[in-house]
Amino acid sequence: MWIDLSQPFSSDMPHPPTVPAPEFETVKRVTDDDINVQRYSVPTHVGTHVDAPRHFVENGAAIDELPLDRFAGDAIILDVSRDEPAAITVEDVTGAEGTVREDDIVLLYTGWQAKYGTDAYASHPWLSIELAEWLVERNVKMVGMDVLTPDIPSSRRTDGWTEFPVHRTLLGAGVLVAENLTNLAERTGERLDVQAFPVKIEGGDGAPVRFVARE
Repeated sequence: MWIDLSQPFSSDMPHPPTVPAPEFETVKRVTDDDINVQRYSVPTHVGTHVDAPRHFVENGAAIDELPLDRFAGDAIILDVSRDEPAAITVEDVTGAEGTVREDDIVLLYTGWQAKYGTDAYASHPWLSIELAEWLVERNVKMVGMDVLTPDIPSSRRTDGWTEFPVHRTLLGAGVLVAENLTNLAERTGERLDVQAFPVKIEGGDGAPVRFVARE
């Protein structure tokens, strides 16, 4: 049985303050035009999506240049949930049920999937730089979370903050980043087969994805 780890793709998708809100429009209606057709305008980093290295690396690999096996494979879901926004540490990951292996897709359940679509979703847990480096050292292929970004949320950044150290560490080492996942709580500690194939955007720095898993 397949498990859907994706949030709905709609105009209500939460988005960072630095990118435009998604827009959806019906341009043809079957009652008037014999067909239904929608048009949407969505930034590449809104909703359930995958970041390519090009998101932060000059001349980094684009989403359409990456081999398909980078978006699928063995995954471990780790419970690093908490009640308040805080940095997720190496100790949080090593203390969770389950083991990170080389070439894994590592999915981190923070508990924030339940806040999706609310104001509380914007202020969320994030990865410590030490954890990002630890994951790179273990040669994982992707890190996914149920939050807007693995970096510290915008509400906690100082004026002029442009560092994005977690993104730069992961993507700079070729580790892909997936954001805004859901349905992780029920499978923590389990190893699953994951498929997360993105839209093949030419030269894309990221793309929407239908993130799914099965035993």
